[in-house]
Amino acid sequence: MKIQKLNQNKDFRRAYAKGKYAAHPLLVTYAVKNRLGESRLGITASKKVGGAVQRNRARRIITAAFRPWENKIKNGYDIVLVARTATTLARSTQIEPVLKKHLHKLGLLEHDEKTSSVSDPAVPQAHL
Repeated sequence: MKIQKLNQNKDFRRAYAKGKYAAHPLLVTYAVKNRLGESRLGITASKKVGGAVQRNRARRIITAAFRPWENKIKNGYDIVLVARTATTLARSTQIEPVLKKHLHKLGLLEHDEKTSSVSDPAVPQAHL
């Protein structure tokens, strides 16, 4: 299911005021429940991040990092991702693990993707 866009200023302010958050030098994530039954995503970058080119780059990088997690988010949340100054210097592959950690910490992942792609050493592996 595609996540809807969050674009009303009041919804962003509600996420900042009432939502839980997770912070990192590359990204801040806010999450608050909504009553819509569907999740919405807002990405923002203030003028502190830089000029228009840097802000747009930061939003594009965050969008690319979010795309693999789009279908794994629980329904009924407003999520706001805030770019920081270091975001413009990073790549989406550097932001994706930060975003995954934030989503897990805030309880937004449906299937609780805590385990990484590396297999669990306690589970025996079949040899071919």
